[in-house]
Amino acid sequence: MKQSLGAKPLLYPTPVVVVGTYDSHDKPNIATLAWVGICNSKPPCIAFSIGRGKHTHSNIVERKAFTVNIPSKKHIKETDYIGIVSGKKVDKFAATKLTPVKSDLVDAPYVSEFPLVLECKLLQTIEIGDHAQFIGEILDVKADDSVLEKDLPDIKKVDPILLVPETWLYYGVGSYLGKAFSIGKEIST
Repeated sequence: MKQSLGAKPLLYPTPVVVVGTYDSHDKPNIATLAWVGICNSKPPCIAFSIGRGKHTHSNIVERKAFTVNIPSKKHIKETDYIGIVSGKKVDKFAATKLTPVKSDLVDAPYVSEFPLVLECKLLQTIEIGDHAQFIGEILDVKADDSVLEKDLPDIKKVDPILLVPETWLYYGVGSYLGKAFSIGKEIST
């Protein structure tokens, strides 16, 4: 029997990302987010939601660009810290000793130390409750050579961080289960 938990933002797994932006004074800023996901294939697009009063929100509205950085578990402390403090008050790059890199494609910085980055231009903003959802077209994906396997990122090498909503616990990636659009073929109709 299933028990009703009520309306909650529960989805497993929830990836943890760090969004890079510039503010109105060209200062690089980063924000940790988890309400994120791929929302289109052609063109490749990503969507995430963020509260309207946040520094990153106003930066994206102004610059029409952002990066989505995928941190690995080795940067869990920095990633968590980035989500605790406001870029209005703290230089998060300086505090975490992470390195901002100016994107060649969009008006936003990315994090040098993180193994994977998506460079995005803002396509659409949707107002939802107390958040705004930003949809960005992915113009390029950059990956460190150390995480590539046959010209694609290897999830075990990227070693991303996952969040459990409501309990606010971080986890890593589990074991390999099988190939998508293949293992289901074992079921005969």
